[in-house]
Amino acid sequence: MAGESSSSSSNLNIIVHKNPSQSYLSELGIKSWPKWGCSPGKYQLKFDAQETCYLLRGKVKVYRKNSPEIISEFGAGDLVILPEGLSCTWDVSVAVDKHYKFESSSSSTS
Repeated sequence: MAGESSSSSSNLNIIVHKNPSQSYLSELGIKSWPKWGCSPGKYQLKFDAQETCYLLRGKVKVYRKNSPEIISEFGAGDLVILPEGLSCTWDVSVAVDKHYKFESSSSSTS
């Protein structure tokens, strides 16, 4: 029985910083980032670039694509880093309102 290779996505970890300091958020320039929101529901997402987001409100459980395995949970006040290449389902129980920024994989800072 042939299956999809999961080795590339199984090591993609979501990083959640619970309640980061206001000074750190200011340093990142969060308030200048675009905003995005969604209502409660389930969303299939694929991240083609690393996304850093700060949730102003909401509650999310993240499941690995085509799996019942919860890989992360986060909500209002959390700073979240979602890795490039991640395919997942967001189960949003409380409507999300967030600031977000995508990192370009083609640019380097040196």
